[in-house]
Amino acid sequence: MQKDLRPIELQRLLPFARKYKSRKFRTSDSIEDDQDPLIHEELGESSFSVNDSSESRKKRPKFSFLWSKLQNNEQSRTISLDCDEKTKRKFTPNIIVNQKYSVFTFLPIVLYEQFVVFFNLYFLLVALSQFIPALKIGYMLTYFGPLCFVLLITISKELIDDYHRYKRDKEANSQQYQVLSSLGMRSIPSSKIRVGDMILVHKNQRIPADMVLLRTTEESGASFIRTDQLDGETDWKLRLAVPSLQHLASNEALLSSCGEMYAEAPHKDIHTFVGTFTHTHPETGLDQLDPLGVENTLWTNTVLASGSVVGFVIYTGKDTRAVMNTNHPKTKVGLLDREVNRLAKILFFVTLLMSIIMVGFNGFHGLWYIYVFRFLILFSSIIPISLRVNLDMGKSVYARQIEEDEEIKGTIVRTSTLPEELGRIEYLLSDKTGTLTKNVMELKKLHMGTMSYSLDTMDDIIDHLRTAFNKDTAYQNQLLPAKNGGSGGGGGGGGGLVGMSGKGRRSISSRVKDIVQALALCHNVTPILEDNGDITYQASSPDEVAIVQWTEHMGLTLVERDIHTIKLRVRSSDLVLQFDILNIFPFSSETKRMGIVIRDRQSNEITFYEKGADVVMARLVQYNDWLDEECGNMAREGLRTLVVAKKKLSEEAYDTFKKSYHKAETALVDRNARKQSVVESLLENDLELLGLTGVEDKLQDGVKNTLEQMRNANLKIWMLTGDKIETATCIAVSSKLVSRNQHIYHISKLSTPVQVMEELDNLRTQMDCCLVIDGESLELCLCNANEEFIEIATRLPVVVCCRCSPTQKAEITRLIKHRTKKRVLCIGDGGNDVSMIQAADVGVGIVGKEGRQASLAADFSVTQFSHLTKLLLWHGRNSYKRSAKLSQFVIHRGLIISVMQAVFSALFYFAPIALYQGVLIVGYATLYTMAPVFSLVLDQDVSEDIALMYPELYKDLTKGRSLSNRTFFTWLLISMYQGGSIMILSILLFEDEFLHIVSISFTALIFNELLMVALEINTWHRVMVMSEIITIIIYVTSMWLLPTHFDMTFILTVRFMWKVALITAVSSFPLYFLKIVKRRYAPPSYTKLI
Repeated sequence: MQKDLRPIELQRLLPFARKYKSRKFRTSDSIEDDQDPLIHEELGESSFSVNDSSESRKKRPKFSFLWSKLQNNEQSRTISLDCDEKTKRKFTPNIIVNQKYSVFTFLPIVLYEQFVVFFNLYFLLVALSQFIPALKIGYMLTYFGPLCFVLLITISKELIDDYHRYKRDKEANSQQYQVLSSLGMRSIPSSKIRVGDMILVHKNQRIPADMVLLRTTEESGASFIRTDQLDGETDWKLRLAVPSLQHLASNEALLSSCGEMYAEAPHKDIHTFVGTFTHTHPETGLDQLDPLGVENTLWTNTVLASGSVVGFVIYTGKDTRAVMNTNHPKTKVGLLDREVNRLAKILFFVTLLMSIIMVGFNGFHGLWYIYVFRFLILFSSIIPISLRVNLDMGKSVYARQIEEDEEIKGTIVRTSTLPEELGRIEYLLSDKTGTLTKNVMELKKLHMGTMSYSLDTMDDIIDHLRTAFNKDTAYQNQLLPAKNGGSGGGGGGGGGLVGMSGKGRRSISSRVKDIVQALALCHNVTPILEDNGDITYQASSPDEVAIVQWTEHMGLTLVERDIHTIKLRVRSSDLVLQFDILNIFPFSSETKRMGIVIRDRQSNEITFYEKGADVVMARLVQYNDWLDEECGNMAREGLRTLVVAKKKLSEEAYDTFKKSYHKAETALVDRNARKQSVVESLLENDLELLGLTGVEDKLQDGVKNTLEQMRNANLKIWMLTGDKIETATCIAVSSKLVSRNQHIYHISKLSTPVQVMEELDNLRTQMDCCLVIDGESLELCLCNANEEFIEIATRLPVVVCCRCSPTQKAEITRLIKHRTKKRVLCIGDGGNDVSMIQAADVGVGIVGKEGRQASLAADFSVTQFSHLTKLLLWHGRNSYKRSAKLSQFVIHRGLIISVMQAVFSALFYFAPIALYQGVLIVGYATLYTMAPVFSLVLDQDVSEDIALMYPELYKDLTKGRSLSNRTFFTWLLISMYQGGSIMILSILLFEDEFLHIVSISFTALIFNELLMVALEINTWHRVMVMSEIITIIIYVTSMWLLPTHFDMTFILTVRFMWKVALITAVSSFPLYFLKIVKRRYAPPSYTKLI
């Protein structure tokens, strides 16, 4: 007899969910589903074919192997259970390749990527110019040395990273798996697995390829998998074996089974799959078609969480969902990096201008353009090739400091190029559930029309359940008079039940039993028995777990569940109630409801239970006059509402539904739409309203203080949530997102463009308010008044967008970036926040209850929202200020030596002769100055306590004054003064020792740079002191080792020492004096707080 396929519906979504690509959708309805499959009809219908038609075969080129290979990879496939090796080899091999380069492509690609950078390309051209005799100046080492050093560091880093990728690939490809074959069970490496193989996978083993689940050791035919490495979600997913194969006697029996597995063309969507299994029914001898959905699949990189399974491989290698979803998002470039690149181009024009001026003073005669090129080469140090290396190393230091900060433990820097961006944020866009709130749910209220229960009256529900489930009439009669004695609190909602008759009491108990039982049955929660005997619950939504835990506390415990049955235990009598699952209709963000059809084995009654959002359920339930009002009341208290209803079905009514539904689920066209239509027409009408639940999502620790500090730091905060207006407004007020005495301006239920313009005109006059807008009105604003809305909204201190879809979140992020040109930070914790996080300048993901999907996609991963305070106000401040100072100092280091070169050439009739060559010019940017200059990454202008106590200091950072045209030209003037004074004084004071001009001026230059580093330091660190001392020792030692450049008999004279000291003092001490004057008459804002 053919196996009933209805249990396959256990994990199948209702039809419209695929409109939203995100895995988590937040609504006020307190139930969410992240993992359930959805049949992709378009892919299924267009490609469905068990066997290729003869007509299609005629159209194929007969001798084109390449075309055949391409067709196999890009089109749907039909594979026999006993296919031969030739058929298997047509498909992509199961080799994991995450390497970025091969042995042959490594150097070409890496070098190309390096020379796309302006700095590196410029220095490559300068170095190559030395092969032209007319342009040759000094030693080749002078020009190739710094370039090779920078390239060596970068190439080594790429090589190490790619080697690690190679090792991971090799480890994954060499993992051993057991394959079923006619020769028995044999072990093969993952890389040898082919489409058509039957693979045995054990508990806690990684799935090596995309497979269809054929059999499992679990009697129910269901197994669980963990998908956190695929989609970042921590909950277990239920997977079902093919029913006709699950009932075989053993795994070996699969080898003698005949049938064909059809699989749609490979695509990215991990939540959809369309397939079929065609086989001959053993009793009737007729062909039978079993529909396959995503609930029958095991995707690559998921981990088997229960039992052992046999899977049939349908996709391998690059055709697997995991590989197709391995994308490399566009690299984010920080604002400071853009500013540095802009300054580098300015420096190039400065270099070109100086070269032309030098040639101009000598007259444009002869081969003057050759001299221009020679001066360009002489002044090449103006553009510091080491700047990029210094900044990248600095970013690594900042990332390490962030990750090692004990106060924000668990923070991970996933994009090391963006630490400075944390100091430039002006817009903070935050999700609500799981971000501002803990995503730890607690059922706080239960309303049943005439009765309302809250935390202080929940004990009454326990009493009512005990009464309803107690079969002992004598005990029940004894209990009721005791209750009616009036000594205790009233039942239900309080005193309203005092003095009621026994009949009334039983009626209330029965109603309480109905809604508690409905909540204990209508869900997708699976109980897991731990080794210690405790029961834990697995579900995609913490809302559902919270409700099931509440029913357990009330006395009705979910003890067992599989694809066929649910078992509940009544605590008061230890009675176990058994229910058969006939159909289940899981929650989707589009339908905003879920339902289940069950048969009570005790009474043999069939009941359809449904729960969902009030906006949807209100039109499905019988008329009532309290639902809308109570939903509003609960929302104003910040509770997430859920409407519960039921409908009893007769055997005839259910048989009618069963036939219509089975016909719809086997349809090949519009399968999901037809199934939904059957449910709506035969089940979802005239439902009996059981009650309304209110679930609280508690605020995260430190949220109030964090939001207040962000507001004081002049950040404009947007909260983007899927909740209704009342709930979102309540959370905005309770979290201090809305400041005290701040007016809240609501925009909702707009339907025409005219209404949009009227509301926006009204909003213009109230710029110090909090705007709260719903999703429909927001969509209308974005479609009809995009620029006007963003212009007005971005001026407001707080905006709350309700009923916001993931697409809208990302769109708002991009609009704010484009319109304001300011830096935007987005923070979220779930799959539906990923698009918003990736669209932001800085994305922060929270590792939360919903998994790690947002955390993995983000630039920074944190464990709670309050960590933003230190991340921005302290680490963001330091990273930006330090990198700004470091980049300007490195530029100054190149400018000053170029100015000295210009003065030297000018004194020698504007001849393009090099002042320093070889080791000196290379050592100047490395051994002699690098350590002290790089130690600036440890500097701090204010203490941590001051930065966190006065978030107003953050405002100055967003203005970008630490690295601007003004500061650049200030350093340019400083370099001109110092370079000119060192060179001119060296010549004036050492006229008699002109042959020693190199050692004289170079020594003064080194000591000047060391003093300038000391001048720029605000807070000394022991590493800074050590770097200064060690650099001096290295320089003095090198004088002995470089006799061609330094005459020690001359250097050790007192005359040399005091004159070098004088030159250094003249070049650097005036700047110390100016710094003191500036601090006296124009002090920085933070000095008032120190």
